[in-house]
Amino acid sequence: MKKLSLICGTACALFLAAACSSPATSNTNANANAANRNAATAANTAASPAASPAANANAANSNAAASTAGAQDFTLVNATGVEIDKVFVSPHDSDDWEEDVLGKDTLPTGQSVDIKFDRDETAAKWDLKVEDKQGNAIEWTDLDLLKISKLTLNYDAATKKATAKAE
Repeated sequence: MKKLSLICGTACALFLAAACSSPATSNTNANANAANRNAATAANTAASPAASPAANANAANSNAAASTAGAQDFTLVNATGVEIDKVFVSPHDSDDWEEDVLGKDTLPTGQSVDIKFDRDETAAKWDLKVEDKQGNAIEWTDLDLLKISKLTLNYDAATKKATAKAE
């Protein structure tokens, strides 16, 4: 099984930057802590915990762009109408899910997050699973992330049908 190396710190830092500039409510301290924890675990690129969220975002963006951009990087857009609590991305040929790439953060409806991969990652086909706070999960399989730069998730509550639009 190939080990997936996601640069969660960058995704969380970008999410923080978007959250800080939008009217959506969020817990900045929890987001900053999650961004720092994920960055240290995944790539050791985030600024110190004492730094501001904007400084963390700038440091993570410049470090990630310079050294760790992967061909599978993509933007995940939540257009489901439901807040996403967890996001899992795993190689298609893997038998188990990797870590929740959001960490302690969530992805509110109408928001997006950039999911970054290590530049040494070679797998093209990936599976994606999202969960809400109640544990309801939806999976998409066999996504060719070498051809997808943006993935918009939709959910129709009336038909209980989930779809994803790849761009």
